[in-house]
Amino acid sequence: MFFKLKKLDWLMVCILVLFMVFSTLMVRSAIAPYENQFRAYDLKTLGFYLAGFVVVFGMALVDYRTLLKYSWYIYGAGCFLLVLVFLFAPEINGARSWFKLPGGLQFQPAELVKVILILTTAYLLGQRERQLLRFRRDVIPICAVTLVPFLLVLIQPDLGNAIIYLVVLIAMLWIGNVKYSHVLIGLTAVVAALIAFVTLFNTYNADIRDYLDQHNKLHWYQRINTFINPDQASSDEKHQSSYAKVAIGSGGLLGDGYMQGELKNKKFVPYPYSDSIFVVIGEEFGFLGSAFLLLVYFLFIYRMILIAMHCIDKRGAYMIVGIAAMFLFQIFENVGMMIGLMPITGITLPFISYGGTSLLINMLCIGLVFSIMLHQEKYKVED
Repeated sequence: MFFKLKKLDWLMVCILVLFMVFSTLMVRSAIAPYENQFRAYDLKTLGFYLAGFVVVFGMALVDYRTLLKYSWYIYGAGCFLLVLVFLFAPEINGARSWFKLPGGLQFQPAELVKVILILTTAYLLGQRERQLLRFRRDVIPICAVTLVPFLLVLIQPDLGNAIIYLVVLIAMLWIGNVKYSHVLIGLTAVVAALIAFVTLFNTYNADIRDYLDQHNKLHWYQRINTFINPDQASSDEKHQSSYAKVAIGSGGLLGDGYMQGELKNKKFVPYPYSDSIFVVIGEEFGFLGSAFLLLVYFLFIYRMILIAMHCIDKRGAYMIVGIAAMFLFQIFENVGMMIGLMPITGITLPFISYGGTSLLINMLCIGLVFSIMLHQEKYKVED
């Protein structure tokens, strides 16, 4: 069985090792100003990575078609976890998104559901056997499958992961042979919804602010208002985005040097070891270091796309495209929100930010990619 691992894409494995080293170093630098508060986060990151490699190689040996066969049961279990976390999980940072585990660890079901949605959507798309998707019998049911966990995550509230669900849905529908007319309908609906949202937000700006403030969700208003009305937002509302851009800009071409950044302190940019770790990278390694990281990301995703292009089983290709779309959006959103191109959300930088659940789920996704790669030669069309 283990001889199959010789056929893995070892360039991707090397990139994962590079991510492990870089992430551990950057988390170490990010927590340096307040190490007593976030003790050993760098060592925990290394531990999560070592566990993640076990997940990658273990998942690679599992035939992904077995998971597809039981995708509906897995989907039901994922939705059940989202209901449980909303009902029984403690509130952390204004959201009920994490189960507390022994040893001070936490588990976020919304991260796992991203993979489950990719699996279930690939199964549904595979039923059409490369034919054009029908609107009522294919597109609507697939959208409904995404809508249930989307709403469950949105009420936690976790806007970042909820948006990722929609991005994955759009990418997989596109590669699943959706009709152009359906794409036009979807784009029209999205644009109309965005225009309506911005119009209503600006019209009832003060009322929305007061309502969210009463429910301890003022940070929601501040993030949205800063993005939609940057000139009208107060200095307090723009604090995080302003200092993030200043810190990244201060790095210049080559950066201030490892462990030399001064603006990464939490009082300037919150969560520098997690959501805002790109600020630390930009400040300490400058434009060239940041660009190199993005280039490595590009190579990593390019290798995934090559595997998808060689898939005999289109369901495997659909899954890889969903995973690649998930990573691409997370990278774009995380970097974009730090430089003012995107609104600030709780989306982490894949493979670099601190976070056990997100890292292990990302490694699980790579394991799935490898599983698809290794089991293509055994594929046969199922009745």
